Amino acid sequence: MASLLDSVTVTRVFSLPIAASISSTSAGPSVSGRRISPVRFLEFRGLKCSQSLVTHSASLGANRRSRAARGGRIACEAQDTTAAVEVPNLSDSEWQTQVLESDVPVLVEFWAPWCGPCRMIHPIVDQLAKDFAGKFKFYKINTDESPNTANRYGIRSVPTVMIFKDGDKKDSIIGAVPRETLEKTIERFLVE
Repeated sequence: MASLLDSVTVTRVFSLPIAASISSTSAGPSVSGRRISPVRFLEFRGLKCSQSLVTHSASLGANRRSRAARGGRIACEAQDTTAAVEVPNLSDSEWQTQVLESDVPVLVEFWAPWCGPCRMIHPIVDQLAKDFAGKFKFYKINTDESPNTANRYGIRSVPTVMIFKDGDKKDSIIGAVPRETLEKTIERFLVE
């Protein structure tokens, strides 16, 4: 039996030519005698994965079958992380009035811009700030920009989350922890 392939979809792979092998002619830049078009770079916009289906059909004599082959494609899409930040950053100069003199309990996240786990818990702290608005205050303090406060409380690892009530440090959690852990800690200080 002979088989005939009706159609095939081939994904296109782009690569940049090596600069040393590019030569210019009157027809434009070329690589190995072939004319190349100017290279356009796409803007990086975060990652979003999606699955696409590629269909092809094979013909076997009079019987025709359709099959679907799975293929994946990654599409890049922008993610503006600054818009998601709702918890204000504190500086050393604001520490006394915003945290120690607060009339409600305060959760402070000590973080650094180079810290990957810090970026993991930012959205969790932002969501908790929405959920406990009015009952708890939430702040973030960049340990690189405000080292005095970090040193005063012995911050040796980021992220570190501390709970303050009536001007005193009541609890601390070191590392990126699940939302439930932070939520249970907050609820302990709401009951008191």
